[in-house]
Amino acid sequence: MEYDYLVIGAGIYGAVFAHAAKAAGKKVLVIERRDHIAGNIYTEEVEGIQVHRYGAHIFHTSDKQVWEFVQRFAEMNRYTNSPIARYKDELYNLPFNMNTFSRMWGVKTPAEAKAKIAEQIREAGITEPKNLEEQAISLVGRDIYEKLVKGYTEKQWGRKCTELPAFIIRRLPVRFVYDNNYFNNLYQGIPVGGFTAMVEKILEGTEVRTGVDYFADRAYYDSLAKKRVFTGMIDRYFEECFGTLEYRSLCFETEVLDIENYQGNAVVNYTEYEVPYTRIIEHKHFEFGCQQGETNPKTVITREYPAQWQRGDEPYYPMNDEKNNALYAKYRELAEQHKEVLFGGRLGNYRYIDMDQVIALALKDAAAELA
Repeated sequence: MEYDYLVIGAGIYGAVFAHAAKAAGKKVLVIERRDHIAGNIYTEEVEGIQVHRYGAHIFHTSDKQVWEFVQRFAEMNRYTNSPIARYKDELYNLPFNMNTFSRMWGVKTPAEAKAKIAEQIREAGITEPKNLEEQAISLVGRDIYEKLVKGYTEKQWGRKCTELPAFIIRRLPVRFVYDNNYFNNLYQGIPVGGFTAMVEKILEGTEVRTGVDYFADRAYYDSLAKKRVFTGMIDRYFEECFGTLEYRSLCFETEVLDIENYQGNAVVNYTEYEVPYTRIIEHKHFEFGCQQGETNPKTVITREYPAQWQRGDEPYYPMNDEKNNALYAKYRELAEQHKEVLFGGRLGNYRYIDMDQVIALALKDAAAELA
């Protein structure tokens, strides 16, 4: 066998694991089905702007070890995620904070905002939420739910909130301060030059082959290495022997506009159900210092549409309901019997995890594997 490890997938998990294995003196081959590395955090330059091809990605973490790790491969800018929600002709700050409440109800103090939310929760009288709608109203009241949660959530999941289980929303972050910073983490930013450049540096010195479908010649690729690291869909690896896990997918509509500044913010969520897309991303605003758009006469925007996932589509969000979680448990049990394969990343673990969590998991798995 030519290699110690075959890493299937050049996303962030596969790249970090490959880097750790190479640093430990192992010979590693990384193969990737797409024609580029970096998975869903892939960025490419268009009109001098780093475009996030698969939706907005902002690195954020409170894990100092992970923060120090990424800084070895990228200079992080000072971007702070402060999305705007648009409901019909009304604009609100996210996450839900005093700016949101002041715009919605005209309140000025935290005490007034708390009283308004408590009043609406009390009026709803929901003690045992039976679905997502009842759960959301019991947490934040009817106004916030109707304007900022309902339509967006129904578009995202492709089902009515009354048909979605309550456990999907265990809590809704409500902040009684005038602070539009979406994340509560200590560290936050986007790599200067884009995420692709960062992943390139993580993979530096490791053999990478893109445009390679592992399943097109599985026996051949298995023969190349002693062990495999698989970052794709775990049910696909086992030929869906127990059934197919479900996902939500996304479609993207990107265009270059001959204006300096389209919407004045990197991310604007459209929470009205009648608008088919969930958000519009204006990529130049991810680059700190370009918020006013005056450094470039053009801009690039992307409309993001949720979609029903079908075989062949990109899987973005696992449907972690009871049925799918029970099915995944069967695959997880089967995976544990295959010691020659390590399953990693969002798809290998069938759960939505943030980028910093993926990196932490890859470092932990690599340390255990290479010990």
